[in-house]
Amino acid sequence: MKTKRCHESFVTMTELVLPNDTNGLNNLMGGRLMHFMDIAAAIAAQKHSNRIVVTASVDNISFSEPIRIGNTVTITAFVTRAFSSSMEVYLEVTAEDIPIHKKVKSNRAFFTFVAVDQSGSPIEVPKVKAETELEKELYEGALRRRQLRLVLGNRMRPSEAKELRSIFEREE
Repeated sequence: MKTKRCHESFVTMTELVLPNDTNGLNNLMGGRLMHFMDIAAAIAAQKHSNRIVVTASVDNISFSEPIRIGNTVTITAFVTRAFSSSMEVYLEVTAEDIPIHKKVKSNRAFFTFVAVDQSGSPIEVPKVKAETELEKELYEGALRRRQLRLVLGNRMRPSEAKELRSIFEREE
């Protein structure tokens, strides 16, 4: 199967925060932002796999800066690494108040998608070739993040997570 470069899955999505997207403080609701992020990540995974994709997991999303009504939200996403049928997608969220020229990085996260065929069964995806320093760094950490997700989801025993041992075991 063909290997694809990270940048081939790159997506930029921009949304305007409107009144019905906000909470009582006129900030973007977290669930609405997660919805935007899921769409951007799914498009990146589809671009990489050329398949229907389903969300398998979402890593921790921390909300570091509020996003106000009237701001634009720009989400960038790309596939960092692919396994047999799953793909890890890295996302960054930036909020911008255009009239006052203020931009803030609001969030970053990793989503995992699985490519499926027309009957919903997992299907093989292309491997990833990382080229830039950021892509290489994210690619190298992807296996540890994957094993952590599997351990936390009770789909892998901690003793099987070889990449995580260096984090949890001390050398004497």
